[in-house]
Amino acid sequence: MLRTPLLAGALAGLVACFVLKTVEAQIVVSANDNKVRLVNGQVQVVQNPPADTVAIIDLGQSPPKVIAELNAPASVVGPPLSVAITPDESLALVTAATKINPADPTKTVADNKLTVIDLKASPPAVIATLETGKSPAGLSINRQGTLALVANREEGTVSVFAIDGKNVTPVDKIKIADEKSGVSHAAISPDGKWALVTRDGDFKITLLTIDGRKVELAKRDINAGLRPYGIDISPKGDIAVVANIGIGAGDADTLSIIDMTAKPPRVIDTLSVGQTPEGIKFSPDGRHVGVVVMNGSNKASESPFFAENGLLKIFRVDGKRLLAVAEGKIGHWSQGVVFSNDGRTVLAQNMVERDIVVFRFDGAKLEDTGQRIKLNGGGAGIRAADKPS
Repeated sequence: MLRTPLLAGALAGLVACFVLKTVEAQIVVSANDNKVRLVNGQVQVVQNPPADTVAIIDLGQSPPKVIAELNAPASVVGPPLSVAITPDESLALVTAATKINPADPTKTVADNKLTVIDLKASPPAVIATLETGKSPAGLSINRQGTLALVANREEGTVSVFAIDGKNVTPVDKIKIADEKSGVSHAAISPDGKWALVTRDGDFKITLLTIDGRKVELAKRDINAGLRPYGIDISPKGDIAVVANIGIGAGDADTLSIIDMTAKPPRVIDTLSVGQTPEGIKFSPDGRHVGVVVMNGSNKASESPFFAENGLLKIFRVDGKRLLAVAEGKIGHWSQGVVFSNDGRTVLAQNMVERDIVVFRFDGAKLEDTGQRIKLNGGGAGIRAADKPS
């Protein structure tokens, strides 16, 4: 008579564990720019705009849901990797490359702000605003949660910040090249010992060495394609993939694969993906790469290169090569991409539509769920935490 309730209790425990696992939260942060809008292919400054916003999204829910929102400066200028989250999901860092020009509100000028957000506070709150170099854009936090690198687009530098709990402090600034080099993003290897810095102004990628808080030039520049912009390193650390956004003249642009195990690291392959690959991210298991391709959706409707929609493209990692798997239609002037922890949900930002498209991915097919996450501003940058390997 005792075996039945014991079995029932065990089954109930298993069910409870399964339910908890399937609804486990995964925090995604979207930085949203309210300062500019796209009007028939032209970027226009919004007069008297509302504040930029940061949306905190739970990707563990179905459908994913905005669970908090706060005001913080953001910018669509630079790769859509202007957000980084600590591995324990306690802090988010958000850069602001531009702001409204106080002397001429019809224009924007370079900003120099890094916002620190406490994600564990209830509600989440801005706890610090720090200064970076001129026009901070892409940034990354190492998987140890102790260091952040910020690419300063109009200064040719990378700012180095130490992270200790909720304290983020500047410790150094590394000169990469001149102010016209267009330093755009800094990606950190999983072991925290290397970083790759894209330079869309002079078409180079700079290798950095990292030893604790000491960051130095490795005296190695890599040459990929036209205007290397967004970049991500595989969770295994064996390859990096860089999005070369080109010059926007209607030609197909490319991804380049960098062999991180070669001595020194080097480009080993390049493939065409269409007009302007903007967002780029590996899935957490490293098996796939998601790429947001503008596809001409940001051009004037009368342009021969205009398309009614951007594209989300998924590639399978095959050793040190990429193989096209699936693609889905998205909106206009689209920006960043994020995978869920299990790789089965993929998010793609739309700047014009001010929303995020939710896809399901089974490893072979990409399905638009019809769900849209509405944003209070144009989605300009998005990130989930890179967990320790």
